[in-house]
Amino acid sequence: MKTAPLIFLAGSLIALPALAQERVWRCGNEYTNNATIAQQKGCKVMEGGNVTVVQGTKASGGGGSSGSGSAAARAPAGSPRVEGVDQRARDGEARSVLESELKKAEARQAELQKEYNNGEPEKQGSEGRNYQKYLDRVAEMKAELARNESDIAGIRREIGRLPASKQTPQ
Repeated sequence: MKTAPLIFLAGSLIALPALAQERVWRCGNEYTNNATIAQQKGCKVMEGGNVTVVQGTKASGGGGSSGSGSAAARAPAGSPRVEGVDQRARDGEARSVLESELKKAEARQAELQKEYNNGEPEKQGSEGRNYQKYLDRVAEMKAELARNESDIAGIRREIGRLPASKQTPQ
């Protein structure tokens, strides 16, 4: 019985060299596994664990003024420039659409709450005989109330992100 663990240990030691990684050299902030390049640049051999190198993205050139940088951050490159009056009109239209959606969602919420009746809606049809069916419907109603409340909160967030409407034209 003592030979079985020794055979397993010997088998696992034989497999270890197959998992070894080739030599890696460090040349400043760069790494290579090419020995000739490493010798030409005078790189040092990395000892110890594995090396993982992830290619980064290049930073965009920041040679512009701060005003154009913020405008570029808002609109994709190559998109047409929208005049201030047109943009205010679009914002006003978006606000009116969102406000109408908010009114619909709030009306729906009031309707759902009335039907839900604080967790005790009226039983329908066969629910008097099948209590589980009633419980399932109550759970669905509660979930629908939560979804609708989440929708209302989302619409309010979107309205809050819009610039404040200005009454006086410029």
